[in-house]
Amino acid sequence: MHEVAVVSDLVSSILEELKRYNAASVSEVTLVIGKLTNLGREQMEFAYSVITRDSLLEGSTLVIEEEPVCVACAKCGYEGPADMVDMGYGEEHAVPLLSCPVCKGSVKIVSGQSCFVKCFDIVEGS
Repeated sequence: MHEVAVVSDLVSSILEELKRYNAASVSEVTLVIGKLTNLGREQMEFAYSVITRDSLLEGSTLVIEEEPVCVACAKCGYEGPADMVDMGYGEEHAVPLLSCPVCKGSVKIVSGQSCFVKCFDIVEGS
């Protein structure tokens, strides 16, 4: 369950950044998580609720924005979403094909590998 380690690192970074502000608490934290990271939403949310206990982040809402897999093909110039293969377990478990949807050539991954804090909403102290 690598989600715990990832969330722990993200929370540590946020708490470090919060030292620069007069924050009483945080109401919301937004993360961007790429489809290729294989980080589970439910596991991330659970880890966040546990790791943020007794901190300025306790009680804050975790918002996870999914970054889709996009590819670029040098051969034909295609740039856009990768084709996905349903593995029979629903859309959440679909696997991207890392070949060009147009010409089937090799591609460069443009997006879908990110994992970062997009923003957080601070409740200022007095």
